[in-house]
Amino acid sequence: MKTKGLITLACAALLSTQVFAAKVDKAAPDFTLQNSLGEQVSLSDYAGKYVVLEWTNHQCPYVVKHYGSDNMQGLQEKYTEDDVVWLSIISSAPGKQGYVEASEANELTKSRNAKPSHVLFDPDGTVGKMYAAKTTPHMYIIDPEGDLRYAGAIDSIKSANPADIPKATNYVVAGMDALQAGGSPEKKLTPPYGCSIKYKS
Repeated sequence: MKTKGLITLACAALLSTQVFAAKVDKAAPDFTLQNSLGEQVSLSDYAGKYVVLEWTNHQCPYVVKHYGSDNMQGLQEKYTEDDVVWLSIISSAPGKQGYVEASEANELTKSRNAKPSHVLFDPDGTVGKMYAAKTTPHMYIIDPEGDLRYAGAIDSIKSANPADIPKATNYVVAGMDALQAGGSPEKKLTPPYGCSIKYKS
């Protein structure tokens, strides 16, 4: 009996510390992170709106591809002007590639003319792991009902070459077009490509 009790306690402890990943076509897990202005931002703040999540690392060549060409900024501007919320999330741990303090994040936003609704910090990786974010960039679309409707790559050509952008199918655009027309993305889940996220562990 004693052994069974210890096993039960061990299982309960494991479940309490486990991070459950988000699943496509299921409710997107809520989270709260601090933004680059020192404010607390929760996903639930934007109930009733489309939300795009973008995992980013400004030193990653694949991120540089999309920002250096103004592709990412163009998407941010297109959708935020249409009342879509765009959350850029940095899950790089302190001391690892892509980690920035708030002042540097704000300078990057300004210098690149980026247009996210917020830049959010996830230095312990909790939210990144909750969403099973693997690469930068890694993109997600959440619909106004709060369901995760797309997760994966930004587009169909896995390269760091900006010349490939016009030739690629942009999965964020395709997904948003389908959803806003009352349908579902043709591709709901695609393999992400880019640099591995520099998690704490």
